[in-house]
This record gives sequence, C-alpha cells and structure tokens, in this order.
Amino acid sequence: MQEIRDNIMSILGNIKDVCMRTGRDPDSVTLIAVTKTIDPDRINYALECGIRNIGENKVQELTAKYASVEKNVKWHLIGHLQTNKVKYIIDKVGLVHSVDSINLAREIDKRAENAGLVKDILVQVNVAQEETKYGIEYEEIDSFVEQLSMLRNISVKGLMTIAPYYEDMEMVRPVFRMLKEKYDMLAGANIPNVEMRHLSMGMTNDYEAAIEEGSNMIRIGTGIFGARSYNI
Repeated sequence: MQEIRDNIMSILGNIKDVCMRTGRDPDSVTLIAVTKTIDPDRINYALECGIRNIGENKVQELTAKYASVEKNVKWHLIGHLQTNKVKYIIDKVGLVHSVDSINLAREIDKRAENAGLVKDILVQVNVAQEETKYGIEYEEIDSFVEQLSMLRNISVKGLMTIAPYYEDMEMVRPVFRMLKEKYDMLAGANIPNVEMRHLSMGMTNDYEAAIEEGSNMIRIGTGIFGARSYNI
C-alpha cells in the first residue's frame, strides 16, 4: 500500500506548490479521497496517511463501508443522490455535494428535520452543459439558491461542478473560472441560510488548474488509489 502513501504525499506537495504560486494557504484546500470501489482496508490506510475527508459516489457503497472505516473521518456524498436514498445517509454524511433539484433539497430538509439536524449541502452545477452529467444549469443558480435558502434544515455551503475531461488542462479553465465568479457573487449577496465556504471542483486530471482558478475542495480517486476495478 506504499503507493497510496506516496500518491498522497505527491498530491499534497502539488497543492502546496500551486498555493505558493497563487498566494494561498495550502491548508485552505481540502483534499477529498474518492473511495468508489475501494475496500475499507485501503481507505483506512489512506486515513493513516493523513486523509480526513472521503467521498463516495453511491449510497449503497457508502453504507456498506461505513461501519468498517475508522470514525475520525468526514464523509462526503459526491455522486448523484436519489430522493429515496436520502434517509440512508442523512446521519452519516457531513456534506452532500450533489444537490441539483428542489425535490431532492426538500427531501434532505425533511429527513434532516426528523433527525434533528441541519445538513450542509453544495449545489451541483453543470457549467459545461454536458448531457451525460447531472447539475443545474449555470443560469439557474441564483433562483435555485434563493429557493434553497427558504429551507430551514439545510444550509447551502457552496457550489460543485464536474468539468469536462480534457488532456490539456488549459481547456477546462473557463469552466472553473465561471463557477468561481458566481461563487464570489453569491458570497457577497448576504442571502439568509447561504454561506459560500466550499467551491468543490477539480479531480485527478485537472485539480491543479482548479486550485489556480479558486477551488478550495478537490476530489481525487485515481490519483490516490490508482486505476479502479469496478467489480464491487
């Protein structure tokens, strides 16, 4: 498992280098280890190497691993979330990255109220308007956030996007830049129950460009655990 440790150290070093170039504090960037298909033993090893945030794409996989992963960790639900699955993760996940409909938001709000919680969420935005990806359209962000602000048991903590895959990182910068501009606008809008704390953008192939464009939360799976097997 030494490769996992080496990968984590390399990524942390890259984060530090990017932050030095852009005048930011490396500690301001949260590294989420994406553990899709990764077994609990390797997840726990990554935690021994300093990882404190892990992200799962599927509710079923998250709940299956939850009891076997050490407790000193924050879970993130980063994949598409169906309304009928919210009840299974409402008390397990610290941050839901993928809120992209008012129906889903209302279900999270209801389940959070029943559990005596206020659940932190991010709004997923399909900036590039890719048909294969979830997320609201860029032009809908303002009105959607206004609707979410009326729900008492969720708290909007930022925005998330999955950028198109390009070999050339320069190609993806406009996507990151657009969302950062909207993030900054919302941060200054003083909307009740809305606090722009997290800008979740950047994955294994483009996280350095994402940080340079203002991301403070990156989601990395392959870069930490290597190419994944989808046998789970």
